[in-house]
Amino acid sequence: MKRLRIQLLLTGNELMIGDIIDSNSAMIAQQLKDLGIEVQRKVTVADDLSYLVDEITHMSQQADILIINGGLGPTVDDLTAQALAQASNTQLVENIHALVHLTTWCDKRGVALSHPNLKQAMLPENCHVIANPVGSAVGFTTRFQHCDIYCTPGVPHELKRMMTQEIMPHIAQKLTSDHYYQVIRLQVFGYGESSIQKLIDKEFKNWSENIELGFRAAMPFLEVKLAIKSNSDEKMLTEYHNKIRSLLGEHVLANIKNEPQTLAEHVLTLLKKQSLKITTAESCTGGLIASLLTNIAGSSQVFEAGFVTYSNQMKTAMIDVSPSTLDHHGAVSEAVVIEMAQGALKKSNADVAIAVSGIAGPDGGSAEKPVGSVWIAWGENNEIKTQYFCIKGSRKYFQTMVANRALDLIRRVLIKSDECPNYIKSIH
Repeated sequence: MKRLRIQLLLTGNELMIGDIIDSNSAMIAQQLKDLGIEVQRKVTVADDLSYLVDEITHMSQQADILIINGGLGPTVDDLTAQALAQASNTQLVENIHALVHLTTWCDKRGVALSHPNLKQAMLPENCHVIANPVGSAVGFTTRFQHCDIYCTPGVPHELKRMMTQEIMPHIAQKLTSDHYYQVIRLQVFGYGESSIQKLIDKEFKNWSENIELGFRAAMPFLEVKLAIKSNSDEKMLTEYHNKIRSLLGEHVLANIKNEPQTLAEHVLTLLKKQSLKITTAESCTGGLIASLLTNIAGSSQVFEAGFVTYSNQMKTAMIDVSPSTLDHHGAVSEAVVIEMAQGALKKSNADVAIAVSGIAGPDGGSAEKPVGSVWIAWGENNEIKTQYFCIKGSRKYFQTMVANRALDLIRRVLIKSDECPNYIKSIH
């Protein structure tokens, strides 16, 4: 079986001096890996025309596919189109498709099409435009020295859309008939890599060499991959998939088809299916849970209200937390988050609630309630559950984990789960 030779060329002074960390090549490699293809060589160069021309000439001689990332912007140091034209001995011409894209992009934003922007419409003659549904810079593809060259923007979310929607389908068509690779990706919340590996080692004494097992951390989730390279192993892949899902239970949120969903998206989907509404009462997360929910289109169908009650006074004024409860137990307590959840339900008339109160740090802790302490309450008015956690780490990490654990716990209520999550011992 002939291997498809793929190389990456990344350009940017910011990459060379460390102002920007290269995450794009990792994302490209991960997408290619899902097709069973590995990148053979990666080169990063500064925004220098002679370096770019030399690398394009050299790499296109050695590769079947060359993906060039960066250098498509409107400024003088964006040199990819010029370098490719010079390397392939073609002219830069105004590309009508790129010009229409630029004009439409500017019109939608109510801005004038400037002279620097017009530079993005000057592309190598006879190249084909690759649509960019987000940014101003289109991508483009051409063939040089028997190599297919794809030029892509450096902005990560623009690159990701372009790779997923345009480039990956093209590459998939180039695979030979004897190339086979099937992968199943599971989105998991509540387990780390080592914990899952330990479970698998215990459950599967003789893991088949024909099933490739992989993990990828994407905080706060973990992605578990199962892959095969022969269609004769399809039945085995199904068996292993079913066993892994059974082993991890409801820690598996979904099989990932394209983009993984957030926990907020999983929760909103369940709420819509059950015609239920949710409310939040937040202290230490400062409205993050409400923000995660309302960032999603259509959330107004199920999100009733969010209360950010940072001070004790506002907990009382906004959601009727008793001053005596606060005085006796303190803001970070089981009694207070129960009253926060009940008050939010009463004020909003929602069906389910999440309430959180904790110490995000780095200051404010005590021996009894150290930094990282948090109480979470969740559920319906007639059944509010609670749980204490101590989550160590930065303020951002603490808030992210609190928000996502709270969303996972309400998700488990909505799916009527009686399973205790791995991240807690028992639920109150």
